[in-house]
Amino acid sequence: MKILEKHKCFDGMLTVCQHQSDVLKCPMKFSVFMPPRLMNRGLNSKIPFITFLSGLTCTHENFTTKSGAYSFAAQNGLAIVAPDTSPRGEDVADADTYDLGQGASFYINATQEPWAMHYQMESYITNELNDLVCNHYSLMKNNQGICGHSMGGHGALTLGLKYPDRYRSISAFAPIVAPTQVEWGQKIFNAYLGDGRDKWLEHDACELMMKSRDRSSYQPILIHQGSADEYLEDHLKPYLFVNACEKVGQKIKFHMCHGYDHGYYFVQSYIKHHVEHHAQIMYGNMLR
Repeated sequence: MKILEKHKCFDGMLTVCQHQSDVLKCPMKFSVFMPPRLMNRGLNSKIPFITFLSGLTCTHENFTTKSGAYSFAAQNGLAIVAPDTSPRGEDVADADTYDLGQGASFYINATQEPWAMHYQMESYITNELNDLVCNHYSLMKNNQGICGHSMGGHGALTLGLKYPDRYRSISAFAPIVAPTQVEWGQKIFNAYLGDGRDKWLEHDACELMMKSRDRSSYQPILIHQGSADEYLEDHLKPYLFVNACEKVGQKIKFHMCHGYDHGYYFVQSYIKHHVEHHAQIMYGNMLR
């Protein structure tokens, strides 16, 4: 692992790193924010952390430079890992459109060519990158959360639901909650997974939630959605996920934010609530 940048930030430290991914078969960049040691929070040698998954066309840099998260992470004693959104490079398959190929992994493991060789983002996020950051930084592998925006919100919900023993807390901004029912998801899934819809359902947050047993004892999921989001009705459809949660007893804190669009000004405006949401759950776990 090579450190490309290092910056003091809110008395913590932000690093931008690069490593050669065995899973994705290409170099990958990511950022890590480590907060200052807050003695009044009773931190031990390792600290909880959030993985933030960004949306279509983004890299690690969008969240790192635009989210405004680090002051709140420093105050709450949380680290934040921000990976890239897909494999990258001249040898990595790509497409001419913004919603397929590089920058548009949807955080799944592709099974179809030409995507299968490199597009194994589910395994990369949940295993390879997770192990890498936990081994190189003082992070608690058994006490972490996952958050994301748009396509990354889809990733946060689906990975959080698939790996509950790994991700103790889940939140999302404007997530794609039912990709099997909207154009974005159908296009991606057909390309990466083929035309077998049963495979698609394994990566649909609404379907995953509906297959869950009673979830009344689980921690609440936090979602913020802008009412002026241009993708709200055609691609996001958050009410479908709210309904699915209600049917299986999953607690959900859903907030429709009047006048906000889909971009990072929206994320900046509510990131404080998401950091605090994860901190409350993860530090609560430490006190049990």
